[in-house]
Amino acid sequence: MQLGAAGLKEQPFPSHGKPLTVLSYRSEREALDILGDTCADRNGLCLLQGPVLSGKSTLLHNFIATLPEDCAVAIIDGRGLNATNLMSNVLREFGFNLETNSANELMGLVRVFVLQQASSHEPPLLVIENTHELNPSGLRALSELADLRVRTGSALKIVLASDRSLASVVGTPEMKAVSRRVLHDYHLRPMAQQEVKEYLHQKLRAAGSEYPDLVFPDEVCNELCTASGGWPGILDRLALLALARAQALPVAVSDVEHPELPAGTWIEDEIRTDEPEPGEAPPPPQLIVMMGGDIVDDRIMDRTRLLIGRSGHNDISLDSNFVSRHHALLIHDDGATFLTDLNSRNGTFVNSKRVSNHVLVHGDVITIGDQNIKFNDLQARSRGDLDGAEFHDTTIMRTLAGTQDLLEQENADILPVAADDSATIQV
Repeated sequence: MQLGAAGLKEQPFPSHGKPLTVLSYRSEREALDILGDTCADRNGLCLLQGPVLSGKSTLLHNFIATLPEDCAVAIIDGRGLNATNLMSNVLREFGFNLETNSANELMGLVRVFVLQQASSHEPPLLVIENTHELNPSGLRALSELADLRVRTGSALKIVLASDRSLASVVGTPEMKAVSRRVLHDYHLRPMAQQEVKEYLHQKLRAAGSEYPDLVFPDEVCNELCTASGGWPGILDRLALLALARAQALPVAVSDVEHPELPAGTWIEDEIRTDEPEPGEAPPPPQLIVMMGGDIVDDRIMDRTRLLIGRSGHNDISLDSNFVSRHHALLIHDDGATFLTDLNSRNGTFVNSKRVSNHVLVHGDVITIGDQNIKFNDLQARSRGDLDGAEFHDTTIMRTLAGTQDLLEQENADILPVAADDSATIQV
């Protein structure tokens, strides 16, 4: 079908170049918040993962366009780069004309520029796409860059993007300088059905359509959502193909192609899928502790209270300097599980967002230090926002009081003679 016949003045789903309009959806907003948080943190380093055509490149370029003009940014495609190639590309992106091909000299030039920028201004931002395709020497050079520091913190802010999970890359001993700086480990999610409809219709309007629902009616939007898996890049291509195939308006469901879809980059853990029989008590929540992509512990929350921290007195003990001695508390009551941060030094995160008090739902990922805890509870399908609110529930208040007594006793055992003004809970 010709574009004019569909009431369009231009192509709404261009395969190349800048899109006509930038559409917002939940995962895109979350990713932009995380990128902003990474750049606001002096030691910021972010992992951004999503399959091919999940919208990573568009998102990164849209974010970079919002940065101040004086912000030094290098965006690199890491495919096949060794240390020399990586340093050359970084310098070119920062505006240098090269007169050397020596890896050591190139690294020296990058080091001098980055340290000067970080000392006199803001640390530069390095974005590497296809990080998983850097060769071993390129990864080692990246780790060296991640280790550069000035008095106020890290000398380079870094975003590492990949079409697959970076857990196996970042978890290697050679990448320790990278792994200890990871502030956010984010995996893009596809759009939901309603988001797909809004995405399609907004793009049609931007291209000149006054009645987008007469081009892609609801049933076609739903079919495109299923066929694309909700991934923006795939959705654009399928919508473009459906328009080309259509003989008349509205576009028909039969005009929608169904390609093989990529898998998400997040780790799909073995979880319970058994629903309780009628009258049977629902199973308790399951907690899967992961580090570097490996499952290190698997717990069933068969009690009201579960304490998490570095100390061996916790129900879940996490051996890491990034974890406070008593870091967080889980309280399970009447089918709901509450997460409370115990004033930890490095904070507690749920799905990459820092929280104080939070109601958990099935599939949430709790990040404490450099370890993740996957929360599985098929009965937990809705969330209430408790951030900044007080706990009024009697069971929760009683559990918190009991935990406080426990920690006071532990502190007394560790420090038999304590000052009268010492903290009740030490983290």
